[in-house]
Amino acid sequence: MEEKKEVKEVVHLFGTDINGNLPLHRALTKIKGIGINLSKVFARVISAELNVDENTKIGQFSDEQLKFIENTIKAAKIPSFLLNRRKSPFDRHLIGDELTLDTKQVIEFEKKIYTWRGFRHAYGQKVRGQCTRTSGRKGLTVGVIRSKQARAAAEKKEEKGQKK
Repeated sequence: MEEKKEVKEVVHLFGTDINGNLPLHRALTKIKGIGINLSKVFARVISAELNVDENTKIGQFSDEQLKFIENTIKAAKIPSFLLNRRKSPFDRHLIGDELTLDTKQVIEFEKKIYTWRGFRHAYGQKVRGQCTRTSGRKGLTVGVIRSKQARAAAEKKEEKGQKK
């Protein structure tokens, strides 16, 4: 008889809570900085090292295996075309909170030196050349709200006038 391994509902990797019922390659995509292609590469490497199937649920791994997965991803030698920070000033791949922090720092630096991208970020405009006239508008339209408030105020005045 096969022993049923207990499946953890939630697994914590790189500061991210991951559903334990997902297969390994899909679970890795939930980590910020790891996309579909990179997750498949990591899943192949990890499954070969741990002698498990690539479709093994992430919740079935022990704590030692999860630490091994984290260390493997941190120290992986992956091709430069899969990295998310190329030539800045050297090739590297950021994952999780490191990626978020680095992105914020880059945006703040661009605002500080007042590049075109920094200017667009500072004023909340689109950065990558998209049109801004009609699409991508944020928030509610002011005119509709004011007209509704004006109607509501007029109705209240009428009600007060009728009660007297």
